[in-house]
Amino acid sequence: MDLNKVSLIGNLTDDPKTKSLASGQILANFSLATNYYWRDVETKEKKSRADFHRLVAWGHLADIINTYLKKGSKIFVEGRLQNRTWEDKDKKKHYMTEIVVSDLIMLGGSSKKEVKGDENAKEEVDTEEIQIEEA
Repeated sequence: MDLNKVSLIGNLTDDPKTKSLASGQILANFSLATNYYWRDVETKEKKSRADFHRLVAWGHLADIINTYLKKGSKIFVEGRLQNRTWEDKDKKKHYMTEIVVSDLIMLGGSSKKEVKGDENAKEEVDTEEIQIEEA
């Protein structure tokens, strides 16, 4: 049995970027920051570190993300890790690890909203169609 599942709670680091592909499929790209806290063993000082994660959502979920989320929004997401490689026009190979979001709960504000991904969303897209700006 195999398992590829990721669960994160964090804040969006920027407004989501949504694209409509030639196939009619909609995708949203966004980044999520998560914080890790610990206490230094020697100094007993509290420390923290932020990690940044690239996320992609498809179909109806991408529409919801584009409509309701913005920089700073606190969310819970579940999905799977995906590794992609592609060559640019100069034949330089690029690698990217991202989380393909399947479920999302908006945690900010007075009401929480849970959104399930579109199980029928097509994810097999030529990487040339999804040029993502690197941070």
